[in-house]
Amino acid sequence: MRYFIIGIFISLISILISLVLWGIEKAYYLSGIIGVIFLGISVILSGSMVSGDRMRANFATESAEDRRTRNNITLRAALIGIPNLVIALVVYLFFN
Repeated sequence: MRYFIIGIFISLISILISLVLWGIEKAYYLSGIIGVIFLGISVILSGSMVSGDRMRANFATESAEDRRTRNNITLRAALIGIPNLVIALVVYLFFN
């Protein structure tokens, strides 16, 4: 829950910065970019972009502690990225 609130806070700050820099018609830029970056980090760290053979090899060679840490970072990055994309989409749809 804490990371979701951090994501909302980052999104609101990025919307305000975008408003100052570009105006209301491009207020979604920074929030959208931040959301894509954090979701990209989440996808890369989850290991979902590799083949099945590579997934099995990674699973067999990593410890349970490493897997838990990787999954926590993946979830946290997604929880920060999702509010940014949602708020960017809302701002885009209502103000463009």
